[in-house]
Amino acid sequence: MYGAAVKKAPIGTRVHTGDACPESGVWKVDGYPTTTAPIAKHNRMPPYGGKAVVWALIQYA
Repeated sequence: MYGAAVKKAPIGTRVHTGDACPESGVWKVDGYPTTTAPIAKHNRMPPYGGKAVVWALIQYA
């Protein structure tokens, strides 16, 4: 479809370690301790501190 808007995953989207990243942007670990990381769309969401975590999208790339 020409001219159709590409729908972005909304800010606040949450995904788990090992899932495919649905949107390029800055992601933050949901919990404590926390960190942020730039992650590109389609990459696998990484673990943090050696553990599976939930990541939340906080900013678009």
